[in-house]
This record gives sequence, structure tokens and C-alpha cells, in this order.
Amino acid sequence: MIIRSKAPLRLGLAGGGTDVAPFSDLYGGAILNATISMYATAAIQPRADGKIILNSLDRHERYELTSAAKLEIDGKLDLIKGIYNRIVSDHSLKPLSFELSTYVDAPPGSGLGSSSTLVVAILGAFAEWLNLPLGEYDLAHLAYEIERVDLNMAGGKQDQYAATFGGVNFMEFFRDDKVIVNPLRIHDKYMDELAHNLVLYHTETSRLSSIIIEEQRKNVTSGNEKSLEAMNKLKEQAVMMKEALLMGELDKIGEILDFGWKFKKNMAQGITNPMLDEIYDTAKQHGASGGKVSGAGGGGFMFFYCPGNTRSAVIDALKRFGGQAKRYDFTTKGLRSWTI
Repeated sequence: MIIRSKAPLRLGLAGGGTDVAPFSDLYGGAILNATISMYATAAIQPRADGKIILNSLDRHERYELTSAAKLEIDGKLDLIKGIYNRIVSDHSLKPLSFELSTYVDAPPGSGLGSSSTLVVAILGAFAEWLNLPLGEYDLAHLAYEIERVDLNMAGGKQDQYAATFGGVNFMEFFRDDKVIVNPLRIHDKYMDELAHNLVLYHTETSRLSSIIIEEQRKNVTSGNEKSLEAMNKLKEQAVMMKEALLMGELDKIGEILDFGWKFKKNMAQGITNPMLDEIYDTAKQHGASGGKVSGAGGGGFMFFYCPGNTRSAVIDALKRFGGQAKRYDFTTKGLRSWTI
């Protein structure tokens, strides 16, 4: 028997960073994101020998452990161990024996929410195997708690909900970790045009998002006016993006992205750097009307809105930076799991 699951990665189109506490607790956050055809996958094969085998196929890491009620958090695939510990504890289970294999279509530090999406995929596989009573909101919130509370990993809330629900969503974040996911019904032709015009470009660099996020949090706590203004403007950007997509005003997408990028850079140091600025400027010089760094910033993926027939010119111009344009489609489904 094999239990499988998959959850989609996401593009944060607007409002990124406003889902991070303490800003979301104090002022409320708003984000518009959309899932894409890149995935985190998990597969569980039950065992009967008292062993736990963890395989991270994309990271080429494999560990064999003796089954226990709680696995030691020791720097070796801690994300998976944290999920196992929480599952066993929450549901008063005896130690489990299994082999778990995972794969993520994007590298760590890519800015597509890969870590949180992986947590959702693994939780989905366990829920399928053990028939756990977890609804969509329950599962997304549990994924958030495992990362942010149990493992003390810096970050926001949007990725877990995007991976669980899938599709295009306008998300609102409130005090006490309350989240409301508003699915948007957008005409297929608008989404097809958006996918065609939105160039996803991997800079072939990575970044440690926790450093940027920690400074962002300090800026909120200290009342840094420039940073707070930027975050409030990004909330406005999320509403602007929602209206443009619903009404099919795609010619405004680039301008809205450009508006957000100017303010996002003020949230914390490290969000941009000279190389990213040069990539952004080059894309605009060759036809892009706006764009941004995906995720917290500092590296990973960037994306640019290229109206009309400017897509190819922008991709060609960016080749000199050594990165790569990635093909994708938007997806309508979130977490899926099944048993074979």
C-alpha cells in the first residue's frame, strides 16, 4: 500500500508580507495569491519493523530511525519530524512505522512557499493514511502551527492556506491567527492571458527568508514608519489586484505589481540587492510593465508582467543574468491525497 499526496506551490501576486505577525495581529493583512503547476509531493509506505525511514528525494537526504512517540529535532529533516511528532501527540497515537518520501519541484529559498507547501503535502498523506478528521482550515492552521510555533520557523500564514485550498484566493488575516480564504471566480481567458504574460524567472540564487522576515517583524514592533507605510500600501495593492483580475483589466496588472514592488523594498533590508534591481530594470526596459521578487525577497524567483507580445523579448534580455524562465500553468485545485 502507498499513500500519496500533492500540494501546489504559489505565486504571491499582491500583499506579500502583510500575513506576518505582529503586523497581521495589529493591523490585519490581505494577500492575493494563485497556485501554479509546481508541487510538493509525499508518499507513505507503512512498515511493520519498528523503523521510520525519511527520504527527501530532491535534497538527496535519507535517514533511518527507530520508531518512537517523539523524534528528536536535531537539524536533520526537522520539518518532517515536527509533523510526525504533532500527529502522534494530537491524536494520541502509538509510535508509527513507515517510509516517507518527499519531493519539491522548487529548491529551498525559491520564494514559492516550498517549505510550507511540503508541510501541507505531508500532513495530507498522514491524514489520508490515518483517516484524521482534518478539514481544509484545520489542516492549513495545523501546518502553520507546526512551522511557526512548534519549530519556531519565521514566516507568514499565506503559504499553508494557498497549498491547502488551491486556485486564486484573496486572503484576509486577523488577530489570533484567524484567516478567511475568499476564492475568486475569474474567467478562464483572463487566467490564460495572465499565465501567458506573467514570466516566472528563476535567478539561480537562494536566500534565507527568516533573516528578512525577522527584520520586518522588528520594524513593526519598533513602529518604523517607512516599513509600516509599505505594509499598508501592500494591503491596498491586494485589493487593487483582486478588482483588476475580477474585472478582466489585465492591462493594469503590471502597474499594480510595480506599485507594490516600490513599497515592498521598504519593508526590510535585504528584500532587494543590486543584481535583483538590475534584473528588474532590464525586464522593464524590454517591455515588462511591472514585477516583483517572489516571497520574502533577496533571491529565488522573480516574475514580470509582459503585456502584448513582449514576453519573448523580456525572456531573451534576462538570459545574460544566467537565470531561467520557468513554464507553468495556474491550477484550480489544492491539496490532494489518495491510496494505492
